[in-house]
Amino acid sequence: MAGVLTTDHPAWHTHENGTCARTVRTKSGIWVVSHDGDGLHVECVQGAEDVKPVFVTTDPAMMPAAAPAALRAGLEELGVFQRLANPWLWDAISTAILRQVVRADQARKLYRAWCRRFGTVVQGSFGELAVAPAPADVLALSDEEFASIGAKFHRSALRAAAADYQQNHTEWERLDAADLVTALTGIPRIGPWTAAAAAADFSGDFSIYPHDDLAVRTWAAQIDPAYPWPDKKDKAFGPLWTGWADTDSTALHTLTLSTLTWGSHAR
Repeated sequence: MAGVLTTDHPAWHTHENGTCARTVRTKSGIWVVSHDGDGLHVECVQGAEDVKPVFVTTDPAMMPAAAPAALRAGLEELGVFQRLANPWLWDAISTAILRQVVRADQARKLYRAWCRRFGTVVQGSFGELAVAPAPADVLALSDEEFASIGAKFHRSALRAAAADYQQNHTEWERLDAADLVTALTGIPRIGPWTAAAAAADFSGDFSIYPHDDLAVRTWAAQIDPAYPWPDKKDKAFGPLWTGWADTDSTALHTLTLSTLTWGSHAR
C-alpha cells in the first residue's frame, strides 16, 4: 500500500476512484487537501496561501520491538505513510467533542452535518466541502439548532469549549502535546479522552493519544487475532500497549498511529 494516507479524521471524503479529499482551515485561509495515485495535493480556495497544511510522516519500522510480531508485520505492510496535522486547534477540539459517546460512523455523519449546516462551505476541484463553524458562531447557536443535527448531547461541551478557546487559544497553540492535554481538561465536560484525542489531532503526536480507545483495540485485534488481547472492559489494554514502547515516545506514536491508519483503510 505505497503512498498511504491516514484518513481517521471525519472530514475526509473518499471517492470511487480512491481519491480522498477534505477541507482545512489554517491561520491564513481555507484549503482543499487531496490524495490520489500521484500523491498529495493542496489548493487554497479562500484567503491567503501564507500558512500551508503540514503533514506528519511516520515509518512503521519505528514501532517498539516488544510489540507482538504479527501485529508489527501487519502494520509494516503499510510502508511509510502520512497524516495531516490538523492546522486548526478549534476543529480538533470540536471534532473530539462530537465523537463523545457515539460510534465512529455516527460521529462522521454528525461532524459532516455540523460543518455543512453551520460552518463554511467552499467550492474546489471535488465539489462542495465544508469546514467547521468558528467558536463565535457556535456560541450564537440556539438549543434547537444543536438538536436539529443531533448534537443536543454535545451542546454544553461545545459551548464551554468555544468560550474557553476564544480566551485561551493563543496560549494553547504554543503548548507541547502533553501540556495541551492538561490545559484542555480544564474545559467543562472535556475529560482525558477528549483532550488527548484533540491534542493528538492538532499536534500530530499520537504518543499522547488515548491508547485504550475502542478503535485502537478493535484494529489491533483484527491485525493480530491470535494474540490474547484483554477483554474490552479490562483496563489492562492501555498499560500493555504503552508498556511495549517503554519510554520511547516515537515508538508509541508509531504503534498507535499505524494501527489507526490500518483501520482507516480496513474500514
